Amino acid sequence: MKDFGMAPEGFTLERVDEIGSTSEALKARAAEGAADNLALLARRQTGGHGRMGRPWRSIEGNLFLSVLLRPATLRYPGHWSILSAVALAEAVAGLLPAPALLRVKWPNDLLLDGGKLAGILLEAGFAAAPWLVVGIGVNLVAAPDGLGRPTACLADVIRSPLPEAFALDVLGALQRWRVVYERDGFAPVRDAWLAIGHRAGDLLTVGQGDSRVEGRFVGIGDDATLLLDGAGGAITIAAGEVACV
Repeated sequence: MKDFGMAPEGFTLERVDEIGSTSEALKARAAEGAADNLALLARRQTGGHGRMGRPWRSIEGNLFLSVLLRPATLRYPGHWSILSAVALAEAVAGLLPAPALLRVKWPNDLLLDGGKLAGILLEAGFAAAPWLVVGIGVNLVAAPDGLGRPTACLADVIRSPLPEAFALDVLGALQRWRVVYERDGFAPVRDAWLAIGHRAGDLLTVGQGDSRVEGRFVGIGDDATLLLDGAGGAITIAAGEVACV
C-alpha cells in the first residue's frame, strides 16, 4: 500500500480493505482493553450504520474511519460530539475554496452547500475503563441517493483527497481539539461550533421518535444540549434529529 504518512503522535492507525463496521470492531477492542487513540480505517464497510441503526451505504473512495478514545471522564459525552464535529469541519474546511459553504447541523452532521456531507456517530461504554468510539463517514467521491434529504460530496467542488490521506488530517484535528478541551474546557470548543453551526434565531424542527419539537435556536448548553426558544418558552433537547435548517 502507498505510504500516506504517519498518524499524529500518540495515535495508532490500522487500515483494512473490508470490514463489517469500523465502529463495531473498535467497540469489541475497547471491551478487550485496547488503548487510547486507536483508529481504524476501512476501504469498504459491509455493515456500517448511523444514528438509530440506519445503514450507512459504503461507496469505495469515501471515508470510513472510527477512533477509540479513553477520556479521563465521560461526564458529558455530548462535549465529544461537538468536539468531533469541530475537528472534522476543520479538516474539511482546509480543502475547500469557499469554507463558508460548510455548516454544522446539531449535534455533528456536516453540510456542504445544504447537503449532508458527513456524519459522526458516538458510542460510549465503561468496559475495562471508560471508552468512546467516534465513527466518522465522509462523502469524498460520491454521495448516496434515495435518502429523502439533500446530500453532497467533496468531489462536487474539489478534487477529493484519498481516504488514507484525509484520515490523517482528521486525526490531527481531533488531537488538536482534544488538547484544547482538556486544557481549556468546553467553552472554546462550543465557540468554534457556533461559528459554523446554527445562527441565533434560526427556526429548527427536531424529531424525537414520533414527536416533533419546534423553536428558534438560542445556543448550546454547558452540557452540549440544544437550546431553543419555543412557543411555550425555553426548550432543552438532549437527543433528537434536526429535521429543518
